[in-house]
Amino acid sequence: MADPAPVDERRKWNVRGSEWDHQATMVASTQRPSSPNEDYPRNLAVPFKGHIEGGMRTGKKLIVVGVVNSRPDRFYIGLTCGYGASQEPPADVALELAVRFKERQVFRRACVSGTWGETEKAIQYFPFIRDQPFKIEISCEQSRFRVFVDGQQLFDFRHRVLALEDINTLWITGSLRITKLG
Repeated sequence: MADPAPVDERRKWNVRGSEWDHQATMVASTQRPSSPNEDYPRNLAVPFKGHIEGGMRTGKKLIVVGVVNSRPDRFYIGLTCGYGASQEPPADVALELAVRFKERQVFRRACVSGTWGETEKAIQYFPFIRDQPFKIEISCEQSRFRVFVDGQQLFDFRHRVLALEDINTLWITGSLRITKLG
């Protein structure tokens, strides 16, 4: 059986006909806690596009808590340099994480100056289950992103975009509900 090839077109951010909208960003910015350490649930619209305050840096961690849909196909999480157009990512995508349920795979790759690099797909286990909650942690280290799901390390992804502070946008779309971001 041949390996499923990841979709290479630039417009892959448009999943099942939904488009990125600016309302998701508005929802995120209007639901801020009264203090930065306050923990609270949010019902963020999917697709979601939001600003990463100060960009990424060594030691910074992003957390996405959500629930897989009951009939999942795929979902994407992307870390980019800027917002790009409504249906296309910008020229630099530091990490694109594509979870595909049919193949039970987690693909990841980067795009530098408009050119997509090789797709990585080796994982020890597939951690996502339909109708079940999950917690993804993306930890930025000096030379790589280290990604955990529900506390278990899933993979490391070497930095291709080296100006970490330029990585300032989080994109999420697909077969999931977002309950919390941190």
